[in-house]
Amino acid sequence: MVYSIDKKAPLLFILILFFLKSYGQNSATYCNPIDIDYTYMIYNSDKNISYRSGADPAVVKFRNEYYMFVTRSMGYWHSKDLTNWSFIKPEKWYFQGSNAPAAHNYKDSVLYVTGDPSGSMSILYTDNPKKGDWKATPSILNNLQDPGLFIDDDDKAYMFWGSSNVFPIKGMELNKNERFNPSSKIIELFNLNPEKNGWERFGENHSSTSLKGYIEGPWLTKHNNKYYMQYAAPGTEFNVYGDGVYVSDQPLGPYIYAPNNPISYKPGGFMNGAGHGSTVLGPGNQYWHFASMALSVNVNWERRICAYPTFFDKDGLMYTNTSFGDYPHFSPVQSEKKGEFTGWMLLSYKKNVKASSQTENYSINNVVDENVKSFWVAEKNDNNQWIEIDLEKISSIYAIQLNYHDYKSNLYGKVDNLYHRYTIEGSLDGKSWFTMVDQSQSFSDTPNAYNELQSPVKARYVKYKNIHVPMPNLAISDIRIFGLGNGKLPATPENFIVTREQDKRNANLNWKKVNGSQGYNIKWGIAPDKLYNSWMVYDQNSLTLKSLNVDQKYFFTIESFNENGISAPSKKTSIL
Repeated sequence: MVYSIDKKAPLLFILILFFLKSYGQNSATYCNPIDIDYTYMIYNSDKNISYRSGADPAVVKFRNEYYMFVTRSMGYWHSKDLTNWSFIKPEKWYFQGSNAPAAHNYKDSVLYVTGDPSGSMSILYTDNPKKGDWKATPSILNNLQDPGLFIDDDDKAYMFWGSSNVFPIKGMELNKNERFNPSSKIIELFNLNPEKNGWERFGENHSSTSLKGYIEGPWLTKHNNKYYMQYAAPGTEFNVYGDGVYVSDQPLGPYIYAPNNPISYKPGGFMNGAGHGSTVLGPGNQYWHFASMALSVNVNWERRICAYPTFFDKDGLMYTNTSFGDYPHFSPVQSEKKGEFTGWMLLSYKKNVKASSQTENYSINNVVDENVKSFWVAEKNDNNQWIEIDLEKISSIYAIQLNYHDYKSNLYGKVDNLYHRYTIEGSLDGKSWFTMVDQSQSFSDTPNAYNELQSPVKARYVKYKNIHVPMPNLAISDIRIFGLGNGKLPATPENFIVTREQDKRNANLNWKKVNGSQGYNIKWGIAPDKLYNSWMVYDQNSLTLKSLNVDQKYFFTIESFNENGISAPSKKTSIL
């Protein structure tokens, strides 16, 4: 929530508002990527490149609260509501370079293990994760990359692992009474089959013909006595990075490929990717899937975290809802909403914009292009820098997301006392201004700051005014303004034709361009009532889809959208 502070207010009142601003206890909505204080990496293949990253989230529920463990973050995050997260620097930390961690709630402790493909590791545990006094079991586990720890209702423990473009996901039983050492032989569970499963092919848009995809990140969820083994493919740096699932009656299989794979997939829109995730039961017994998104500008492994509501349908199929997946959705706090899309549209897309300054090759137009990989860089990072966006028409503004970019940031590791300060003003005429967001006294590190307004505000002009950023350069990839315009909804796209290629993993989609639309949202699935996958397309009126399973029939529909809302969907069409 966003509060505007009167400088004459009593000190106690101001402190209360600062607390609310910092912890956002009643956030009704959220927007991907998740806004947490991502760690600056100290490990990369290119020396002296500064970048933030958060990936491979393992989220567990413990004593009705939540803990999120993230690759190479030098700590972890805690939340009471699966929405508002605060970083914990643990008292004891054995894994500074922890990669693709796993965690599990067991009895009265949180268990944790991190991967090491060339060495040994122990399972760690604590009954006080807020303090972080981690202890190590004397057990020794060897050569595990991307581990997945699972303890069943019958108290049997299992370890799963895998990250390779050659070797499959593997599993074994552990003996808890023998310090979690292996108690069974290693079992090979399944591997990628890109010849049949198009979404498992390597490359941006699954376009590589020479390199094999990676299978990685196993995570096991038990639901209605079925075991859902989630796995990621084909590569974390690509827009098509997603999660699939195999299903079994037993933790060690045999496993059967789910026909609606991938189950977590977000190849289009502002920021892409929804892979290497974990699934947790949140408030109101609603499942949520946390996963990795690709930023991949400074280095390939520059990533962010996303969250999507997750479901099991009447036929036992697991799926996530990623439609309009980086627009505002109702947060887990609003458990009765089940993560639904708010219906707030993007008002700022390709609108007229000007700024106090810009550097060569980093145009101010980049902040409204809905592309996380492009960005604006100001000449200075002082409090004289500003950006003004003309929405062209008076609109109702509900929320604003600021996505800062790390341009030559020269920061490494978990740096203390980082914070962003700014204000956002609105105007009806570009002359008289009023405050919509006041973060002028914030002590929060908010690289993907999401500001939900207390109530919608009418404005045509929006001005961001910088006060302080922790980086040497003020750089922003996008300022995304969400709300509703006052115009007409776009029409339903006509002449929607889906043609499957001879290579049945591929389909060509074409439709007639709709005047007045920003873009199109394509949905598809294995039945008319199972259109679980989606792809947002801006401006263009065609798409080549390369993520289909060879032996599966599909149904498709398309809708257009603009700042006023979403059209009615087209009639469903099917392909064999």
